[in-house]
Amino acid sequence: MTLKPQLARLGLFDAKVPRYTSYPTAPHFSNDVGADLFSDWISGIAPGSSISLYIHVPFCRRLCWFCACRTQGTQTDNPVIAYVDVLKAELDLLAARLPEGVTLSRLHWGGGTPTLLNADLMRDLAARILEIVPLGPDAEFSVEIDPNEIDESRLDALAEAGMNRASIGVQDFDDEIQKTIGRIQSYDTTREAAEMIRARGISSLNADILYGLPHQTKARMTESVQKLLSLNPDRVALYGYAHVPWMAKRQQLIPSDALPTPEQRLELFETARRLFRWDNYAEIGIDHFATQDDGLTHALRAGRLKRNFQGYTDDQAPILIGLGASSISRFPEGYAQNAPATSAHTKAIREGRFSTSRGHLFKDQDVLRSRLIEALMCDFQINSAEILRDYDISTAELQQMYATANAAFDGLLRVDENGLFIPPEARALTRMIARSFDTYDLSKAGHSSAI
Repeated sequence: MTLKPQLARLGLFDAKVPRYTSYPTAPHFSNDVGADLFSDWISGIAPGSSISLYIHVPFCRRLCWFCACRTQGTQTDNPVIAYVDVLKAELDLLAARLPEGVTLSRLHWGGGTPTLLNADLMRDLAARILEIVPLGPDAEFSVEIDPNEIDESRLDALAEAGMNRASIGVQDFDDEIQKTIGRIQSYDTTREAAEMIRARGISSLNADILYGLPHQTKARMTESVQKLLSLNPDRVALYGYAHVPWMAKRQQLIPSDALPTPEQRLELFETARRLFRWDNYAEIGIDHFATQDDGLTHALRAGRLKRNFQGYTDDQAPILIGLGASSISRFPEGYAQNAPATSAHTKAIREGRFSTSRGHLFKDQDVLRSRLIEALMCDFQINSAEILRDYDISTAELQQMYATANAAFDGLLRVDENGLFIPPEARALTRMIARSFDTYDLSKAGHSSAI
């Protein structure tokens, strides 16, 4: 097919759809889930289970204008010190309810800027976590590291605590683009951080880079990707910049007239994609790349790739517990989210209760549709045998879902007795195709561009 005209006719350059890091997505959460139910879900974890734990640190030394995460700025360490005390109190609440023998499959510190913590705070927090929930066999402990906010002593503390994967945000190396998005971070600073990380035996390195930024061109994208490749990251997340100034007020500082058009965004993505493929990275889902021996690549080949709030993962743990302000947990029963405001979260923890303020109880076909969407986002296909084996749905109902989705995309999808398959030429439409299996009202939130 003639790609761009057909993609345009199908609405790729106009559509705004969820990123589907959860189903249903967070705008559909309600106050049906509170602290008591969250506590019950924790208590109901089977003894000896393997779970994942996410720790959210909402503080940054400076607020990058492009970022839509729940963060707040601080120029002193006092709020950070107080917040770590709150995290430790929250961990005590978790310990009081967690069954015996539970271990960690994954431990991730995100933010914000977790590396705002000084070395002593890092050691203190890590020790408390691992005292309550130790790392299990082959566990992964990853931390988001700001190259502008890291030094030898803090990396020593993280390495001693067991960090074995580091994640660095790059966004773009171009000076003009960095100034426009409020994120100054030189290539030299980033390279030095990567070298310090690897000098401590931490060989697994993730990096994030954005396309769709203001003033970005194919030449600038090429230069930034080539610089990133010189750092030899094991995994790269190539995210599309989501310009949502109605949700993230700081994005109003970014000139919208400097943003590339949706058609140009696709060209920027394809430019970066080709460079990663030429460097022998495997494509992981819609926007990740990994070396051939990375865990994500192995998971993809084995059909075990998953998707969660941090993107693509090889983590097989069925439960993710999020601690800290705004963190989201996932259980077999549903989602639970902590109070977004740090002040409200802190107040609840100091009163001896979790701050869970909203969430979602799985009902009707939520779990089924969650899996259908995850399969599309991870594997670009739905395996009918798996769905019919694991979920309460008939062959006729499943085939009807396929037919409805295929009809919406001019029959571009391949449907047969084995399932539904998105061919390579249509994969730019994946989030839109996933939307075909979503029964929730899209108008409840302003989502980002489909490309």
